Amino acid sequence: MEAMQTTTTTTTQVVFQESEQQLDRSTSLTQQEVVQITLSGPSLVLAIFSIIVSIQVFQPSFTCTLIALAPIPIIIHHDYLNFLSLGPGGTPPTFLGYLKITYLRLFALSDPYSPATPQKKIYPQTGYYQRASSWLPQRQGPRPKIAGIAPQRQLNQSGCPEMYLTLRTSLTNLTKRHPSTFLIGTSCFEKKGLAVFARNPINATCRGEICHVHHSDRSMHMNLHPDDARIVLEKGWGERHPLARGGWMSAYVPREFIMVYAPRDKGELEVVCRIIEAAGFWVSGQRFGIKVEKEPLPDVAETQEACGA
Repeated sequence: MEAMQTTTTTTTQVVFQESEQQLDRSTSLTQQEVVQITLSGPSLVLAIFSIIVSIQVFQPSFTCTLIALAPIPIIIHHDYLNFLSLGPGGTPPTFLGYLKITYLRLFALSDPYSPATPQKKIYPQTGYYQRASSWLPQRQGPRPKIAGIAPQRQLNQSGCPEMYLTLRTSLTNLTKRHPSTFLIGTSCFEKKGLAVFARNPINATCRGEICHVHHSDRSMHMNLHPDDARIVLEKGWGERHPLARGGWMSAYVPREFIMVYAPRDKGELEVVCRIIEAAGFWVSGQRFGIKVEKEPLPDVAETQEACGA
């Protein structure tokens, strides 16, 4: 994920267009074991023969070193393919991009389910739901399997396509109802995908981004007040981004950056919309409601034209 640009000034709109064909097509995300090596019969015989010859020709210690190092290129190759299989995101899908992510893994959070340590200076001082845990129900079932850093994706429980499209429509309608507060655009973090921005953010994110949705797995990333993030983590609706530890790593994602899992039905979509309302409060300072809607609202220009303006 590229280093983000933090600002508290009005953000500029980014043109966002996706065809209906793209929205209807989802990506199957798979990962393979990086240390899994399968040898056929001839390959196994060749490997045994090579080891015997190496022991006879070279020192045993040198042969042992070669045997120990031999799987490394295979492991790197499989790990690189896993990186590519997550699809496009904030990091270029190149070997240099892979090396960058491999380096950042050294600093990734070891426990993404525990909330961040509270900060002394924070505004607003309390979350959108005033530190109450009753607003969010417990998510049913186990957590989905998550992989990657940038991109970070949900590998299973990918959610309902209908709910994904409804979420996109609901977010777009939100920006149409509050055009002076929010706008829709391409994610600043991901460099692709639909995102909602605050025009005048009170907490620095990437150009005021509140949240974005992933087409490939239908999950989301968003910025939340630590109080609200704690409840989301405890109730099983999401997890912290691996790089969301603050300090110098804030150049990549904010400390309050979390993944929220894909909604699997309308009930879960309602919950996700409540979480997005909290995210909007943290970034914009405004309280608002998101209606779950399948039908898009007309654009302002279309409304004015219909009214004869």
